[in-house]
Amino acid sequence: QVQLVESGGGFVQAGGSLRLSCAASGSTFSMYTMGWYRQTPGKQRELVATATSGSTTNYADSVKGRFTISRDNGKNTMDLQMNRLKPEDTAVYYCRATRWPYESWGQGTQVTVSS
Repeated sequence: QVQLVESGGGFVQAGGSLRLSCAASGSTFSMYTMGWYRQTPGKQRELVATATSGSTTNYADSVKGRFTISRDNGKNTMDLQMNRLKPEDTAVYYCRATRWPYESWGQGTQVTVSS
């Protein structure tokens, strides 16, 4: 399995940008589907974006056109570029790696968007 560490969260005003990064350990990173999820207090964790091992991407409707997921299999990293941020994007963002039957999560990074 891979171990995941997120970075890049922070505080930004509405309309601003942030870039999150997820660094993975392990030699089979390229075989995992990678994804970003987010969670706010009292709500279920929700999908933000995913990128398969072949780099096919998928986005939640709420972030389409504003967020871009990317991965670098040579560096074992995945990023989430977040533009035109909105207060409703405020959440803890988690990195996830899946390759049946394995699943790994990062510890999360806080993103706060002020209005």
